[in-house]
Amino acid sequence: MTRVFSGIQPTGHLTLGNYLGAMRRWAEVDQHRADSLFCVVDLHALTVDHDPARVRRLSRQTATLLLASGLDPEVCTVFLQSHVDEHTRLSYLLECVATDGEMRRMIQYKEKAAKERARGRSVRLSLLTYPVLMAADILAYGTEEVPVGEDQAQHVELARDVAVRFNQRYGHTFVVPRSTLPQVAARVMNLQDPTRKMGKSDDSGAGVVYLLDEPDVVRKKVLRAVTDSGREIVYDRAERPGIANLLDILAACTGGNPESLAAVYDSYGSLKKDTAEAVVEALRPVQARHRELCADPVYVEEVLRDGAEKARASARPTVDAAYRAIGLLPPVAEPSLSAVR
Repeated sequence: MTRVFSGIQPTGHLTLGNYLGAMRRWAEVDQHRADSLFCVVDLHALTVDHDPARVRRLSRQTATLLLASGLDPEVCTVFLQSHVDEHTRLSYLLECVATDGEMRRMIQYKEKAAKERARGRSVRLSLLTYPVLMAADILAYGTEEVPVGEDQAQHVELARDVAVRFNQRYGHTFVVPRSTLPQVAARVMNLQDPTRKMGKSDDSGAGVVYLLDEPDVVRKKVLRAVTDSGREIVYDRAERPGIANLLDILAACTGGNPESLAAVYDSYGSLKKDTAEAVVEALRPVQARHRELCADPVYVEEVLRDGAEKARASARPTVDAAYRAIGLLPPVAEPSLSAVR
């Protein structure tokens, strides 16, 4: 089967954008069609100023919501990145292959570094190098496909470049992965600023629907969504981003087509009302399953422990091969008792 890997950072509460743009596809499609690994990439959350207790809390919540969204540990592998040492073992080797110029050209590094400086904070070295850790996340498992949004495609390209370079210099070691972009709702936009992605780390939550928002809160946020000038309902992402965003969300929640849905509505109010109800219904089963899982924390811990064991067993042969290929001596094995005797 095709090997698929994808991860999600515990840097904020998961959003409707995370669910419609990635998690739902992982549950409905990817885990069934491929040998799939889904990872809470908690090490990536350390690249900026953070509260350790909050990272731990959000890591558990993120893992629980992945399971609540439909990921089945009997079908796929769900785990925390920091529980599998092979990620950091491989990351340093890839740092020895990647270049400083490649790191500094990363768009997300430029954006996040600018935000950190604007807040009067220093920029951590890990923010510069974390795309290499992301490459290690992918390459350690012989990943063939990485389902990502457009904003992460550049990082998958780096993983491809690093894999090819390593293979050319040190012998074939890594599978060269490719990114796959969701066809529907790849990017759900902020309801208050439809030119920006709905991000879980937004400073203001007014334009962000979180997966655990109460139904009335969801309705209020959608009904207050920014719309565009003019009265006509048309699907045009460039000229009418507010309406297009609502139509994209409605289409993703109902299985419809945004262009076709535009012809159904003659007012912003009716479109917002139907979109709000569609979102509430889409999130209802996720929230119900989340409550069940929170009542059984031991089960979640067992899933993460077993997932880490499976992931470790899968990654170790490739990482060990990379260590040998690049020129490192293997550790000396302990003598067996029979040999001592």
